Amino acid sequence: MTDDKTHDYLIRLRNLIIQEREYAKTLDLTAMAQILHEKEELMQILAHVQTLEQADKGIAAQIRHENRRNAYLFKATLGWIRNTMEFFGKQTTTSTYSASAGTISAPVNGRLLSGRI
Repeated sequence: MTDDKTHDYLIRLRNLIIQEREYAKTLDLTAMAQILHEKEELMQILAHVQTLEQADKGIAAQIRHENRRNAYLFKATLGWIRNTMEFFGKQTTTSTYSASAGTISAPVNGRLLSGRI
């Protein structure tokens, strides 16, 4: 593979990673799936590159940086979703007191998102 093609592939990969983040922000899952497919193809092509020119090392650093930004976004979003699900899964009724003045859990499950009325 020529150095010009490698440079073009690296530029395209960087742009795809940036587009992926924008699609993630707007929750465009169809576009994200297309980006993922194209990124996988580029990664298979770039896996055969043995050495990078000095000019391409800067682009590789940008790719690493943008990829880490996306990873942080996805990790933070997953944590937010988990926290939200835990919040809605918690018991919403308070504990009550037993005859011996100890607290006991109320018999109601309390899940807000149980799907039952």
